[in-house]
Parts: sequence; C-alpha cells; structure tokens
Amino acid sequence: MSQLRSVTSIANIRRILQGHIPGQLIIQIHNRCNAHCPQCGMRVSSKIERSKLDPDDIKRIIDAAAARGVQALSFTGGEPLLFQKELIPLIAHAQQAGIPFIRTGTNGFLFRNSERAGFETAITRLAETLARTSLYNFWISIDSAVPAVHEEMRGLPGVIAGIEKALPIFHRHGIYPSANLGINRNVGGPYHLSPEGELGMSRRFYETFRRSFQRFYQFVLNLGFTTVNACYPMSINSHQPGNLQAVYTATSEDNVVNFTTTEKVLLFRALLDTIPEFRSKLRIFTPRSSLYALIRQYSGDETFAYPCRGGIDFFFVDSADANTYPCGYRGNENLGKFWDPQFKPLDQEPSCTECDWECFRDPSEMAGPFLTVLRNPRSLLRKFKADKIYAKLWWQDWRYFSACKFFDGRVPPDYQKLGQWTPPPEVTDATSETSIELAK
Repeated sequence: MSQLRSVTSIANIRRILQGHIPGQLIIQIHNRCNAHCPQCGMRVSSKIERSKLDPDDIKRIIDAAAARGVQALSFTGGEPLLFQKELIPLIAHAQQAGIPFIRTGTNGFLFRNSERAGFETAITRLAETLARTSLYNFWISIDSAVPAVHEEMRGLPGVIAGIEKALPIFHRHGIYPSANLGINRNVGGPYHLSPEGELGMSRRFYETFRRSFQRFYQFVLNLGFTTVNACYPMSINSHQPGNLQAVYTATSEDNVVNFTTTEKVLLFRALLDTIPEFRSKLRIFTPRSSLYALIRQYSGDETFAYPCRGGIDFFFVDSADANTYPCGYRGNENLGKFWDPQFKPLDQEPSCTECDWECFRDPSEMAGPFLTVLRNPRSLLRKFKADKIYAKLWWQDWRYFSACKFFDGRVPPDYQKLGQWTPPPEVTDATSETSIELAK
C-alpha cells in the first residue's frame, strides 16, 4: 500500500493524467521454503520443481523497473531469508537504483529456539543489517491468534516466543515489522464449524470470524507489533471458475483457505467490521473500501469493484523462468522479460477481478477513483452518490493511511494521530450492516 503515497506526488501527476498509477513489481526470487503451511503450494513437502533466479538477472530486472518508474518493489519467495546473503545486496541495489518502496518478509524460521545462547545477538545482527538499507516494510507471517495453532501450521515450534523477543530489538534499530496474516479458517484458533452450506448458519459463521479477527488483532498487538496486514484467501478452486493459472504457487486447495463465495462475503464483512476497533492501536494496511467492494462483487454486483491493474501498472516476475506476468495467478499471459527493451505493459483497460490477491487488488481499488475522476468525473460522482457508504469508506481510508504515514515501517506509529480513529462504543457492538452505516 506504500506506493499509494505516490499517487498525489508531483512526480506522478503526469503518469496519472495518462491513465496510470505508480508502478509495483513483485519479484519471486525463488520458490524454496522450509515451512509446512497447508495454505501454500510452496511448503517444504510440496512435490514441485524448485527454482531460483540468478542475482544478476534480478539486478537487470531492478534496473529496468527503476527506468520504467516503478515505485514499489517486493522480494518474495519461498522464504526470502533462506538466501539472506543474496537478498540484502539486492535490496541495496534497488535502493541505489532509486526505487523508494522496497519490501520483503519472512515466515519467522530465524526466531525459533529463542532460549538458545546467541539468539539476541543473531537477531540484533539481522536488525542492524536491515537498518543499513532503505527497506520500507518487513513482514513476519502470523496465521493464528493461538501460538500452538500457528506453529503447527507452519511447522516452526517455538517461533511465537522468538518473535516476541525479536520485536523490541527491531524497534530499537528503527525497523517496525508488520504482522502478515494469511486469512484462513484457524485465525482465531482451531476451526470447528462445518462448511457454510452444510450448516446453513451464516450468522454463526460471521460471528465466529468476527471474534477470530478481534482475537488476532489483540494477539499481535500484545506481541508488540505496531502494524498488521491481511492477505485474502488464495485458493483457485471449483468455487471460482475462471481463467486463472497460478505461476505463483502461494495458493492451495486445502480447506483451511478454501471458502465458498457465500463464506467470502461473510468473511470480508467480519474483517470490515472488526478493523475500526483496532485502527487507533495498530496501523492496519487493509482498506475497508476494498473489503466493501469485494463484498459487493461476491454478493452479485460483479462490476462494482475496480478491476485489478495487473499487467498495466503492476507486475509479477516468476522464479522459474524470469518471465513477467500480470500477476502471480494469470500464468497464461506471459509478458516476457521485464528487462527486454521491447517489453510492453498490456495496452487495454483493466478488466480482471478473478482473484483476491490484495497486493494488487487493494491499491487498484484505492487508486481507481483518481483515474475515474480524470476520465469521467460524472461517473465517479454517480458511483459515490449511488453508494454513499463506499464513498465514505474510501475517503476514510485515505485519511487513515495518511495518519499511518502510509505504513512507513521505518518509523513508530503516531498514536496521537491514530487516536482520532478510536471508535464510539456503538460501532464495536453493532451488527455488520449497522457498523458500516456508523463508520466514523
């Protein structure tokens, strides 16, 4: 979400006037991992062909990205820190190339065995190393508010205690990691509800996840996190027929992330309703306007959400072949090498809403009204007038992101600014429909 800060910067006004927003590139440096997450196809037990990009090729991609005006660059895996000695110079290279928003993260394997001698020294060394770079965001994956559940899912025993010990060390070095939740059925603890269709109890499903998200936010807050992000469930399955073909195998058909369309509506509504309770305590990446648009989309209004700008302003580079794709899930649209002088973004209006990859969907939704007002201001006015809830949520999101300094992971939260987002009591106790109506 950091690249959104550039939307209104002078340097990008011309790009916006041309119908584009600041670019984002995600580079999968490799697909190797040492965790056992059932929600990811790259888990250590997966029988997939492992691949890794050559560092020199990655530098070529970075140089091309800088030349093309890309503002946000993410290094992902696999587990990025498995090759820390290669990753750090790549971050430095992106910094020298002039890319302002650089991000990476970890499954947390380095935080195991925190009782061992030398743990604090090792984490201090990592924090010092990252602090010498211009890394903008550093995420740490957390799957559940229950440590035992998270550690069982990841296959990383003792990692939560290590994260709790590590966070103050990072903070002392000016690194404020983000808790990265991959939304799954075990967010609040072991999942006991049957699939929604069997129960036919939508309210119970909603309330379960409402409590789960409350429990999760409080958990990461107690651990010492100041920022939190949510990755929407990624499962390309029979519930979502379409043309997707994943090259980024951070997806799974496991039931832990496999939700029906009806369940997604309830899931996103539960998250939308929970966020206001914690916006004054945590910097929460997730824009409520994007959740609302997804709710509208999965409720049948398929043209409500702004389409993803993957392939137009946002791109994904696969570790298997160093080729570029509109996103990690449109593998049937190979755009070639990003460094190729003949490389061209897709010359078309965005139209894809097939997946829920928040890395691309959220900024597309947040930036959509800016582009619409330039091309067809009356259309935007009609949309805002027809759905005042959406208009209010979108404006609130921008105000909130500004109060969060656009989630700059190198500075602590400004709790004085965040304090204005303390919700009145009636909001936290409201039903889902009312809580949208009463949003600040």
